[in-house]
Amino acid sequence: MTELMNPGSGESGNEAKRLGIEIREVRKARGLTLAELSQSVGCSVTYLSRIERGTTKVTVELLNKISHALSVETAWFFPTISGDGPLEKNHVVRSNNRRPLSTMYTRSPSELGFEDELLSSTIDGQCYLLLSRFAAGKGKPAKPVKTYEFDGEQHGYIVSGEILLILGSEEIVLKEGDSFSYPSTVPHRFFNNCNEESVMVWAMSPVRISW
Repeated sequence: MTELMNPGSGESGNEAKRLGIEIREVRKARGLTLAELSQSVGCSVTYLSRIERGTTKVTVELLNKISHALSVETAWFFPTISGDGPLEKNHVVRSNNRRPLSTMYTRSPSELGFEDELLSSTIDGQCYLLLSRFAAGKGKPAKPVKTYEFDGEQHGYIVSGEILLILGSEEIVLKEGDSFSYPSTVPHRFFNNCNEESVMVWAMSPVRISW
């Protein structure tokens, strides 16, 4: 087997811990237990737990199996990181280094009506920040509208364009500069409401990547 990394001190140890956290958070966001993932990839729960803690070696072969089981491309776990100091490297995301999120969803961008990029430096935390791009094209959705609802909350800001927010039984037009916040237990759905691309920045808690 090909060794991917050997945890230890310095950069190698930090990278192993970062990778382990990312694997753990994607697993949790997918609603999988350690036991369920270990069974899918054919390794022990103890070994997988050590991988998530960044205290053991990881092979390319095993990481590919983990990625497949989590329905995510292996490359997603290795974002481009730039900066001088360790805090900048860990917590700042440059605009050209954003990671796509839409490839991780169970629904396609055409079905959802938007594509997402991760603005947060990690999905390890109580919430995460996204940038959504809605392709140009106005038109009310066919009825009945399929809405989403789940535990948590959402907060957002319209950067440009115009968004139609279906919130419960209401249809709300959000324009550039408008913002919103609501518990995501309220049925909701977003649509572009203009003939140009619309852009929205929003935060979601808890982390959820199973659209």
